[in-house]
Amino acid sequence: MGQSEYMRTVGVEARKASVQICRASTETKNEALLSIGEAILAKRSALMSANEQDLESGRKNGLSDPMLDRLTFTDERFEIMVEGLRQVAALNDPVGEITDMSYQPNGLQIGKMRTPLGVIGIIFESRPNVTIDAASLCLKSGNAAILRGGSESIYSNLGLAGCIELGLEKVGLPAAVVQVVKDTDRKYVGELITMNEFVDVIVPRGGNSLVGRITSEATIPVIKHLDGICHVYIDKDADMEKAYAIAINAKTQRYAVCNAMETLLVSADVAGDILPRLVAGFLEHGVELRGCEKTVSILGAEVQISPAKESDWHEEYLAPILSIRTLDSVEDAVSHINHYGSKHTDSIVTENYTTARQFLQEVDSSSVMVNASTRFSDGFEYGLGAEVGISTDKLHARGPVGLEGLTSQKYVVFGDGQVRQ
Repeated sequence: MGQSEYMRTVGVEARKASVQICRASTETKNEALLSIGEAILAKRSALMSANEQDLESGRKNGLSDPMLDRLTFTDERFEIMVEGLRQVAALNDPVGEITDMSYQPNGLQIGKMRTPLGVIGIIFESRPNVTIDAASLCLKSGNAAILRGGSESIYSNLGLAGCIELGLEKVGLPAAVVQVVKDTDRKYVGELITMNEFVDVIVPRGGNSLVGRITSEATIPVIKHLDGICHVYIDKDADMEKAYAIAINAKTQRYAVCNAMETLLVSADVAGDILPRLVAGFLEHGVELRGCEKTVSILGAEVQISPAKESDWHEEYLAPILSIRTLDSVEDAVSHINHYGSKHTDSIVTENYTTARQFLQEVDSSSVMVNASTRFSDGFEYGLGAEVGISTDKLHARGPVGLEGLTSQKYVVFGDGQVRQ
């Protein structure tokens, strides 16, 4: 079977399955999710072996340490996957929810009902846990999913696909509700992103080259983000203990993630007090530092920090590298973030309520935080159970995309025989 014929078969089956999953009861969908979790736990050993095949292949092919980190299964990540399934099962089902009901003088009742998007194509690299995150959210929101993972995670993805199929089968839902494309040739991506007849939305999760290609070539609407250039701004009215803990965590808790801090902004009023301590903490973690002229001057020649280039403010390092800039005001911080940032996640550390409100209102990002690490910008941490991705666009969803982001709304009208005069 050729690629076009294969993908058309996948599309036809997905469209049929989307009708069945749209009709499925909340109870059935929840049972399927819990059954998938049970299958994952039962097959943990086999999944770990499949993952090791991917890791061995990745090492031979020279995958970077950050990519290998994203690819690796650990006991903790197994627990997170299963807990994510349980959380999604526990969430309210948005499908069929009617809101904004109004009553017209002629007696008509008009509202909006949440409905599934239909068939969602999800293209991702490295992280095999995306297979479960995507499947769980699409299933609970009444959508069929076509998943295409990268070649570096093919064995892990197919292993997880088997667990998903078992869970669906147990509750009588067709396997085509969640399909994993079995061939990792890039030509299959080209087919998927132009299957307008069968696919309603595309969600890419991966590096800039992948997302850029999908954005430019897709003929189907795309939910995406390109970069994760996240900032933490330490205000002059910050609690210094909070500032230290948040900045260190935002950068060093994990490097190869889109919600890690890449640029630290510090008020000049407190830079002399907080920067030496922070720099010592970052260096202890092995973080390479690059600073603006004012930052380098404050720290002195004996500190291991390189002069930052203009390109550093635009850089998503995904590595133990951090740029630092000292600024005069919150207005300067907002200006820097809105100019250099990627509209992903930005945080302010301050005890000043007015300054915090100004930052929240003026920073144009999908997640804006006060006194919290940027590492919390995640569907699981937001209580969404999981996410299919983070959208930095303003339509149709923004921020971590969970159940509600995978639905649309249609107007519903209740009448009692009214006709228009």
